[in-house]
Amino acid sequence: MASEECKAMLDALNKVTACYHHLVLTVGGSADSQNLREELQKTRQKAQELAVATCARLTAALRDRNLQGEERREFERLWVTFSGCLDLLEADMRRALALGSAFPLHRPRRPLVRTGVAGDASRVAARALSARSLRHEAESDFDALDLGQLEREILQVSEMIHNMEMKVNVPRWTVQARQGPGAELQSVGAAAISSVGCGSVQERTGPCDLSKAKAAAVFGAVLLSAVALAVCVAKLS
Repeated sequence: MASEECKAMLDALNKVTACYHHLVLTVGGSADSQNLREELQKTRQKAQELAVATCARLTAALRDRNLQGEERREFERLWVTFSGCLDLLEADMRRALALGSAFPLHRPRRPLVRTGVAGDASRVAARALSARSLRHEAESDFDALDLGQLEREILQVSEMIHNMEMKVNVPRWTVQARQGPGAELQSVGAAAISSVGCGSVQERTGPCDLSKAKAAAVFGAVLLSAVALAVCVAKLS
């Protein structure tokens, strides 16, 4: 039951991390906006919450000396998967920090043309403090605060990875996978071959299409003519 619960938590963490990776790739592009940055913030916080809970469960299980045999090997496989997921999350968070710093949502405004407008200071201040200016200022504050928070969260994830390695000694190269390398690709390839084979059998057992046979014969004749012409040109040259 404990391993199944850890698997469910790890599966949720993988999905949230994959979603965060997809969102990070759009930072700085045409789809970038404050809504995207807010969604990034919520997604990475959710990923960190799942990572903390999963780390606590796996650490407690692997530090239990009564855990032996296949059950321990299963938890070690989950531990390796969790470590890799956490490494990817940290890398995406660093990428989001770099892209967010390079492409800020609201750049500081610098007047390029002096209009010569003058007047009472209170009136000028009243016009400047419009609803649009206040909203722009709030959005700018969110951008700066989010990047600062992201830096702190990156340090927290790095510290979590370091603590994991200190508390639980599970070298990745010592953990054996259930399947050999490329097993999933082989199973997909076998399924594709079987489907193609079934289709070919159905085609052979079905009635012959004379129009397709004629088209194939004409195509073969044209191809042979092209090959013969190429050979003749090569000899003459």
